[in-house]
Order: sequence, then C-alpha cells, then structure tokens
Amino acid sequence: MSTAVLTRNIRDYLTIANEVSEHLAVDAVEQDAKAGIPFEEIDALKQSGLLRFSIPREYGGIGAIWPQIYEVVRILSNAQGSVGQLYANHAILLSMLEMLGRPGQAEQYYHLTAQQNLFWANALNSRDTRLSIQAKPGGFVLNGTKSFCTGMAAADISIVSCLQDGSNASVLCILSLKQDGIIYNHDWNNMGQRRTVSGSCTFQDVWVEPEDLLGPSVLNGAFVTLKSLLSLLGQTFVYLGIAEGALEAARGYTLHRTRPWPMSDQDSATQEPFILHRYGEMWAELQAAFALAKQVAAAIQTGWEKGTALTSDERGDIAISMAAARAIAIQTGLKITTHIFDVMGARATTNSCGFDRYWRDLRTFSLHDPIDYKFKDIGNWVLNQQYPTPSQYT
Repeated sequence: MSTAVLTRNIRDYLTIANEVSEHLAVDAVEQDAKAGIPFEEIDALKQSGLLRFSIPREYGGIGAIWPQIYEVVRILSNAQGSVGQLYANHAILLSMLEMLGRPGQAEQYYHLTAQQNLFWANALNSRDTRLSIQAKPGGFVLNGTKSFCTGMAAADISIVSCLQDGSNASVLCILSLKQDGIIYNHDWNNMGQRRTVSGSCTFQDVWVEPEDLLGPSVLNGAFVTLKSLLSLLGQTFVYLGIAEGALEAARGYTLHRTRPWPMSDQDSATQEPFILHRYGEMWAELQAAFALAKQVAAAIQTGWEKGTALTSDERGDIAISMAAARAIAIQTGLKITTHIFDVMGARATTNSCGFDRYWRDLRTFSLHDPIDYKFKDIGNWVLNQQYPTPSQYT
C-alpha cells in the first residue's frame, strides 16, 4: 500500500468511503441479480485502505473511533447492503481480538491485518452446534459444518466458534482461509443480502495451531460483553444506510422519470402535493432514526474507552438505547423501502431498475433477531427497571 494511503486522515477516509460507495452503486443491481462471491467488492475495500480504518495507529492502522466506523458502514450500505454488512463484520471481528484475546494477541493480528491488508469474516453462529474441535498431538482439528459463515468465501482470515469434543465447551479460533479442508457449500440463495455469501461451510480435519485459539482473555466484567452491542449497532447502521440509499435512489428517479398524476393539476411530479408529503415524511423519520443511532454510537465509544471500568448498569443503559435504535431503524427502513414506490410510480417496478433490492436486503438482514424481543427488552426496563441479560442478541 502506498505511503499516500498510509498518511491519509480520518476525513480523507470518509471521502474515500463515499467514492467506494459510488463505485459499487454502478453495478449494484447486476451484482444483486447474480449473487455469488463478492470478490470485486472486497477488492474495492482493499484498494481503498478501509480495511485498516479501525486498527489503532500504533499498529499500522488509521485509529478511527466507533462513530466514524459506523459512518463508513452507513456510507457503504447506501450502495450495497451486503458490502455494509461485510465491512461492519470486519471491524467488529478486529475489536473482538482486544476484548477476548490473550495478552499480545490483538496487537499481533492488528499488525498482520495492516501489513497484509487482510479481510476478516466469521463463522460464529452460536445456535449451530455441529462444528467440533478435537485435541491432537501438537494442536487441534476442526470437523463439522457451520451455517451463516458470512463472507468466508471471499475472506483471508476468520474467527470460528466451535464446541470442544467431549465437553461441549465453546472455543474460538482464528483460521487462515487458505488452508486445506475448508469448503464453502454455495448454499446462500436468499432474497436479500445476496452478496454476503452467508451460506454454510464444512470443515474437514482443519488443523488449528495452539496459538491460533482466541484467548483466554485476562479481561472480565461488563466490557467483555460489549462485543454483542458493537455488532448489533453495526447492523443498525447497515439498515439505516440501506434506507438512505433507497431514498436517494427514489429521489433521482422522481426528479427525472416520474410523471405527475393526471388528477393532480401539476405539470411536474416534483410539485405533486402527495409526493412532496411522502418525501418529507420519509426524510424526517430517517433523520430521527439516525439521531438515535448516532447517540448510541457515542455511548458505545464512551463504554469502549472506559474498558474494564465499565459497569453493568452503564452497559445496560447502552443495551436499552441500542435496542431502541435498532427497532426504530428497522421500522423506518422497511417503511421507506416500501413507500419509495409510491413516489416513483408503477414503471419503477421494472426489474432493470432493481429498486426492490433495498427492501429485500433490509427485510432479510433485519430478521437477524426479532424486533419484538427488542421492544420486550425495552418494556421490561421501562416497567421493571431490568436490563436484558448480556447475550449474542442483547
């Protein structure tokens, strides 16, 4: 990577993120239609230098803070929700090294990622227990299958969760995806987020060195459980980025192609009162959803900076705010990605426009965990002052 890229500052990278997003938007409809492995998208991220954005400066990165990282997630999601999800995962996985790694492990992989421009993916679906790790002389072997291995088919390195053979204790390991025995099953054919390659992987006698086990961490307390909130808020910014991209795409269509309704007595669709009302409503609701999410991003950053001094109550406050931001983002995003057709008209439903991809992406990814449980957690706090128990989803 060039010296010019290495010396760019945070503002430069936000500009670069916009440039990457604009580049990805050109082929977004075609990429969505063919699905497949996102090699072109990951290459664009590598060429941009954005994979180093969240790595601390002392280890060769840019040293971005969480609100800035989430801003890049939002920008990339404007073009392709799949890329926003893949990038958010990359940043979150790097943060897991700091929270869950043994002393020196995060620094090791920060350096490696920055030097080799590595893209991280994961196989962390805790509800899938088919992957086991067994001790062997000099190391371990992985055998089994894992679902929702988002991005692994296009990645360089991955964090994988598995169960210890015999005890069923959960184990995390870090795998180079160039080694033998890792098979991507090409079974991701969902209606949305089609370029995330979130299908299953089969592991056949995959060798794991002892030093490639993640942890054990010397950290404890509420800080370690912050990892799920980092991830869930990243997903929230993907939702909002998709909705924002949909609204902007609809605006372009309305300005140049939508015709006024014959009964409106207007010469231009841009003066149609109901179209103006709908745009105003969608924009206002999106700004409110963004404001809530940005408030949580600031709280996440404060919690991150506190480290092990973060209390359970402080973590609980962030969890409730995150649940609210996530629920509102989903509701707002689904509304916008549906109602854009009201301001564009019937001709906008042609497959060549691909406007339905915004709804398909958001609807698919928003099912990661039920919105009803977010409102239930919020209600339990409002009524009973009880925080949700930290988990992968809370």
